[in-house]
Parts: sequence; structure tokens; C-alpha cells
Amino acid sequence: MKKVGFIGLGRMGKSMALNMARKGFELAVYDINDEPMRAFTEFNSCRQAATANDAAKDAEITITVLPGPAELESVALAAGGLIDNLSENTILMDQSTVLPETTDRLAEATHARGCHFVDAPIGRLASHADAGECLFMVGAEPEIFDKIKPALEAMGTTILHCGGPGAGTRSKLVNNFLAIASCQLNAECMALIKGFGLNIEKSLDVIHGTTATNGQLKVNYATKVLTGDIEPGFAIDLAHKDLTLIIESANKDNIPMPMAAAARESVSLARAAGWGGKDFSGLADFWCEMAGVERPRLKNYPSSD
Repeated sequence: MKKVGFIGLGRMGKSMALNMARKGFELAVYDINDEPMRAFTEFNSCRQAATANDAAKDAEITITVLPGPAELESVALAAGGLIDNLSENTILMDQSTVLPETTDRLAEATHARGCHFVDAPIGRLASHADAGECLFMVGAEPEIFDKIKPALEAMGTTILHCGGPGAGTRSKLVNNFLAIASCQLNAECMALIKGFGLNIEKSLDVIHGTTATNGQLKVNYATKVLTGDIEPGFAIDLAHKDLTLIIESANKDNIPMPMAAAARESVSLARAAGWGGKDFSGLADFWCEMAGVERPRLKNYPSSD
């Protein structure tokens, strides 16, 4: 499937579309700004579309990479918009980061049109998009995934089929929650290092040598709670004690630690519910119990030694 309509040429979308053009895809590109479309004049296989609907004309796959839910719904779901103009049995692939409800509405409207829907939000950074090294979290029916995979391979190196339509968007939100929360934790960690008067390089050597960055999900979770083992290696009670020491020490040096405070209160809830003697990875089970969802368990997944 080589004929592609590409809508949205922002910092990520432009680089992704250029990589498709270099790989020989026939593109009709559109953006509300003319400037990024000019980058495609060097490719004989590309044309600048007059509108989003024009970009989708004759396309086998129409790709959208837009800033958010409002822009996507305006382009795709409005009366006379993109979905209303898709040719039957073609594919709409949205790569924006949006609400799951937006993705579900797009999927429903696309299927009602007699077409196929894929959500494939983007992982990694703009520099990876430039180099054609994106990661994509894909929600698609298996037979449709096979059809759009070559297009994704033209833009990235890691294509993960997460499930049916909607699974890609939901996977992206899970990933971004952890990435952004971890960024804030890292920021507080750096402030604590400097506040304690520690050497940053030596502190990083310590951190990189433990599960602080080797990863709870890769090491501790994979060998403990996700296998059903929550007997204490490092108990929740001890985690609470350490968080208390961290916060008290930071307070003495006037270092704000909002994520640390939130983590201690979360651990306090688990202790109050009788989980204090369980392994601190067991917090995953506790929060699933609080949320009324099934406890997470691995079936076949490689753990790190």
C-alpha cells in the first residue's frame, strides 16, 4: 500500500512523512501551514494537497498526526470532514496522542464508513523521528496490522502490536504517565543530590547500579509481584520508613519533594490496609485491589537477572 495521505506536518509528522517519501511512498501531504509542505517539492512522488480531504483522495492509507483531540475531531469527525470522504475499504491511521474516547469515536465512524481504523501513537523523541527510529504502539485488527506495517517500518524501527483498535492510544497513555512521573521523580532526585552536597557523577553511579534505574518493571516487579510472589524482600513498612527519612532530611534543607510526599501517603494507605509486611512491589496488587481490577500477573515474559 504505497499511496498515502499524510495530514499534520508538525515537528514529528514532517520528519515521519519525509522518511516515507525517501522510502518511495507516494504522498499527498497537508498541513494548515504551507511552510512544512514545501520540504516535499523535491520528491516527484509527493504532492501538496489543498485540504485534509484532498490529501485523503485516492489514498490507500490516510495518516493523521495532529496536536490533540480537538484538532483531530475537527478534521476527522466534522460533517463533511475526513472520514466522510474516505474511499471504501481504505485505512485511516491516527498517530496523534488523544483521549481513548476520541480514538473509539474515530474507530466507530471509520468502520461505519466501510473503512478500517488503526491507532498508532508515537513513542520516542523528535530526534528519533528525524532518523526514522520511532517506536509505534499499534491498535489494529491483525489483518490490517499486516497491511500498515510497511508504512510504519518506513518511519520507525520498533512496531508493537498492542491489540485491536484503541489499544495503541491506551498503551501510549500508560507509557507517558510513567515517563512523565519518572521525570518529576528524577527532578526531585537531582535537587536532593545537590541539596545534600553530593557529587552528581558518583550519585549517578550508585543509582545506575541499583533498580532505581535498572527498573522496577524489569527486575523487581518481573521477579516478585508479577509472578504472584509478594513475600517481603523489601517490605512496604521499610519503604514507608525510608520515604519518611527522605522527606524529613529534605525538609531540613528546604528541598521540596511533592512526589516523595505523595508516594509516602500512597504507601501509608497500603500499610493502613494491612499490607505493611508485604514486598514493596506488592503495591501493584494493593492498587489493583483499590481500583477493583484484576491483579497483574505475567504469563511468559523474560525477566532481567
